[in-house]
Amino acid sequence: MAFGFGKKKNTGTVDDAAGQDAPQDTASDAAQPADGVVALPPDPSDTAYDRALHGPFDAAEIETTDGYVDLGALLITPREGLALRLEVEESTQRVIAVTLDLNGSSLQLQAFAASRSEKLWRDIREQIGLSVGSQGGEIEILDGTFGKEVLAKVPAQAADGSKGFRVARFIGVDGPRWFLRGVLGGDAAVNREAAEELENLFRGVVVVRGETPLPPRDLLVLRLPKDAVAGPEGMVPGDHAAPAQGGEPFRRGPEITAIG
Repeated sequence: MAFGFGKKKNTGTVDDAAGQDAPQDTASDAAQPADGVVALPPDPSDTAYDRALHGPFDAAEIETTDGYVDLGALLITPREGLALRLEVEESTQRVIAVTLDLNGSSLQLQAFAASRSEKLWRDIREQIGLSVGSQGGEIEILDGTFGKEVLAKVPAQAADGSKGFRVARFIGVDGPRWFLRGVLGGDAAVNREAAEELENLFRGVVVVRGETPLPPRDLLVLRLPKDAVAGPEGMVPGDHAAPAQGGEPFRRGPEITAIG
């Protein structure tokens, strides 16, 4: 496994929507335009996914943290070929997200504080729709592995000047006093088979909420693993570090950027 850093101007709030830098045009043609007004009525299917049984998990639900990569608020299960990229907010130098790069696809993770009673995912889906719609994009609300999810397409221009889309698939799970959001990019955004391994990694995430009082929607604190040290060209070798798949060194994956 390998570690690297990326820098963002993102404010790190849960209201930020995200997409892929690299334009793609393979998303479903069934996506409906988000014209700035996205109404998401109460949906009983939001409760269909059994988080406590299938994950992601709360720290109180696991017996030991041994074997995990400890990123503070998030514990990640290591896997061969997996590269972790910590995304740092330029203005504060705080780590605001971790992106998992695996087999050409990516999964950005952010964990947020929540109240004991309020569930955030339904409102956040609406905010994603508003943000994407304000940029002329489209969203589709899907029934996915973890319940309701959002497929977002935002118009973008490729490096060769051709027009395309940034495509991202948003997944979210409400836990006890926390909310975990994932953003799938690359092939995983549009291909369920390609997303399977990253979905399994999402299931295995452990959220460490802590006892510090935090306003709902505040980011939970992420940090570099204790046994990792900064190395050349963004590499952060440590006890958890290993070569990327095929023996290749860590390479920067598709960046997840704010579009809101």
